[in-house]
Amino acid sequence: MNQKNETPILILSLIITAAILGGGYWYFTQKKDSNININNGSNQEQTNNNQSSISTGGELLISADSTPQKKAGIAAFEKGNYSEAIAQFKTSLQLQGNDPETLIYLNNAKAAMGNPLKIAVVVPIGGNLNIAKEMLRGVAQVQEKVNEGGGINGQLLQVAIVNDNNNPEIAANVAQQLVQDNSILAVVGHNSSDATLAAGPVYQNSGLVMISPTSDAKKISTLGDYIFRTVPSIRFQGDQLSRYLINTANKSNVAICFDSSAEYSISLKEEFTSAIFADGGKVIEISCDLADKSLNPLDKVSQAIDQGADSLLLIPTVNNIQAAIDVAQANQNRLLLLGSSALYTFETLKDGQKSVEGMVLAVPWHPEVVGDNGFVTQARQIWGGDVNWRTAAAYDATMAIVEALEEGNSDRLSIQTALSNGNFSVQGAAEAVKFLPSGDRNGGSILITIVPGSKSRTGFDFVPLK
Repeated sequence: MNQKNETPILILSLIITAAILGGGYWYFTQKKDSNININNGSNQEQTNNNQSSISTGGELLISADSTPQKKAGIAAFEKGNYSEAIAQFKTSLQLQGNDPETLIYLNNAKAAMGNPLKIAVVVPIGGNLNIAKEMLRGVAQVQEKVNEGGGINGQLLQVAIVNDNNNPEIAANVAQQLVQDNSILAVVGHNSSDATLAAGPVYQNSGLVMISPTSDAKKISTLGDYIFRTVPSIRFQGDQLSRYLINTANKSNVAICFDSSAEYSISLKEEFTSAIFADGGKVIEISCDLADKSLNPLDKVSQAIDQGADSLLLIPTVNNIQAAIDVAQANQNRLLLLGSSALYTFETLKDGQKSVEGMVLAVPWHPEVVGDNGFVTQARQIWGGDVNWRTAAAYDATMAIVEALEEGNSDRLSIQTALSNGNFSVQGAAEAVKFLPSGDRNGGSILITIVPGSKSRTGFDFVPLK
């Protein structure tokens, strides 16, 4: 090809290259900006760590298993067409009956047509979607029960769903948004202890009640008189696991794997260590940190056995359950396994399989312990099966707020006053919900274990320890 023909071709190539680079830059910057937007539709459960989300019905926060009808309902809700939103959400629930976001949005649409009482629930949609759904089911179940019964003194309950990704920085940020929204009367959440410890001071300083169903680090008790919990004190978990180990399993030398980056994990390690020494046992130190990305599970298990351990306690957070499962698999059923309530997850059964069979966990609640009471029966009707302790604890937290509101306390201060009253009591998922002066739940834990079974469809189930 001669030089005369090469020149226009070269110019054309340069133009095309510039266009591609310019378009790529435009796409990158637009995409980057879209990630900053706090509501990103179908990818909401995979939000990045700088992103929060708040919605009463006009945003899709949980895209997993969503239906066209759900999306249509959300679009109608956003436009204020609540009758259409109600119709679409009802149709969606016929297709996906165990979707708590849709049930909450349905009741929110009904409530929006009147003068609702509004609360918020903060869950880790981007941090752990399954746990977020478990908590939402408890809140949705109370809202359904209350609104179907005519509301609270004639006013329906509306629930704002908030995502904090279990990220402390985001948790503090959304707490600030919630305290500034005067329509929010109380908050159910957060999930992780670290998120609650970050958000708690914001609620306390602004006078907004927060009831966490799942955060059990010891430090939470010191946050103030606007902070409550429906999960029992972590001391009960430590005491029960220790007594079982010494008195029932006849073991006395236990190694511990915990997460050094999580207050909850540190708290349980400390409580269990105190209990095991008091009961005559001994902790075998192996420096097994589940937060350590370079952790070698096989080495830690071998080290524990070489030092005379006969048992192993696993205390992961909900964000690193796989690390605990890796240790359980390396154990190969050689040491008796104990576990914290964080391991009461579908993931533990699905991924752990025979390596977690026989593990004993201390948890706040199990459906087979309470029998077919009103909560369990309603849960099976709404969700199509049994729920776990996080749903029950979220139900209890929401019921406590509803009870305070039903006493005529429709402002933030009055709700706190009602909950702090030594005579306060409301029926929960298993027993009455009562609070100690510290804001902690006045109640205990139970022991469960993992056995072969079919209910979870993993081949293994959680059942009460007999």
